[in-house]
Amino acid sequence: MTSPRSLLIRTAGTNCEAELEYAWNRAGASTEILHVKRLIEKPETLREFQLLSLPGGFSYGDDLGAGRIHAIEIRERLLGPLREFVGGGKLIYGVCNGFQVLVKAGLLPGFEFLESKEAPPLDATLTDNENGKFQDRWITLKVVSSLTPFLKEGAVFRVPIAHGEGKFLPKDDATLAKLRASRQVVLKYVAPDGSAAKGWPDNPNGSVDDIAGICDPTGRVFGLMPHPERHADKVQGPTWTREGGGEGDGEGLAVFRNAVEYAKGL
Repeated sequence: MTSPRSLLIRTAGTNCEAELEYAWNRAGASTEILHVKRLIEKPETLREFQLLSLPGGFSYGDDLGAGRIHAIEIRERLLGPLREFVGGGKLIYGVCNGFQVLVKAGLLPGFEFLESKEAPPLDATLTDNENGKFQDRWITLKVVSSLTPFLKEGAVFRVPIAHGEGKFLPKDDATLAKLRASRQVVLKYVAPDGSAAKGWPDNPNGSVDDIAGICDPTGRVFGLMPHPERHADKVQGPTWTREGGGEGDGEGLAVFRNAVEYAKGL
């Protein structure tokens, strides 16, 4: 069977595409990296791929806020092709800055993204960490919904974070209730033993309801602040030597393997 094809979109300030490419390839995809300007020039390129990713970094220097300029670019120039992509059953993944872009472009939560031909409303944001500091360390995540093909419900795994604007903030209580009811809250920050987070440092940024990642109503658009691609290989783990070393998959690789298995059926 031919490997699913994965496209990574980069732009000025993107700096995490290499490790994301490594994770997708290790999971069994065939990955290419393309500048967003080239995709805007030829959006039909998307039809050649089953997986689309927005990596982390500091797109356009986060000059107007984290991910905002890149989000405007996508919202103004690529919404139609992305609707076709998701409507065809394909998957979009955004991590860290990529998650910020998806949220600020309106693809997440994306309540009305596929049904409407208009630009989707902005129902959430990612804002400054509650403690006002850039957080760069390991955290623990728990999958609380299996709505998205990227995740298996109940899984608990460790991955690193690296962000200054990672606090997930829904527009209002009604939006949060809608996210919960539709099972779009798929990942939460938890304590190292997998129990509910007890504030900082379990929840590193003050995200409402300990939310670390969400998906759209179809489950096919998924975004999160932590970096599973940085724990794609066992050697990258924080306790690798204490656990006897050796080779193998890192705890974050399952995110990509799950998506690749799904994409094989497209």
